[in-house]
Amino acid sequence: MNYDDIINLPHHVSTRHPKMSMWNRAAQFAPFAALTGHDEAIQETARLTDSQILDESSTNVLNRKMAFIRTKIAEQPHITITYFLPDTHKEGGAYQTASGNLKKIDDYNQTIILSDGTTIPISAIFELEGEIFSFI
Repeated sequence: MNYDDIINLPHHVSTRHPKMSMWNRAAQFAPFAALTGHDEAIQETARLTDSQILDESSTNVLNRKMAFIRTKIAEQPHITITYFLPDTHKEGGAYQTASGNLKKIDDYNQTIILSDGTTIPISAIFELEGEIFSFI
């Protein structure tokens, strides 16, 4: 094809639409994520979780400590609780630690409540520590 008939015609400028900035023109050709959320899915898969481990001897010690602090609730002893927090997105979870004064053991909901309002499920407790347990 020969374009001699149109090669020297003036460039058209729209009277309706304003001229697009160089920034907006460049954005039209910028790369985009064809698979939205793909990077987040890969990061989530790569994220490591722990599994809950509690052997029989640890369970026995933990049961003795729980029985002991039930007798000391009125004193509101300062304790440190290590507990397992299950992951909401995948199997496993992470160990968390909370410290504070014991406020209440809620037998109905099976939780320990510290004076700052932290509520920990009894079934998730991995370890109880504090000066009150120095004899064990």
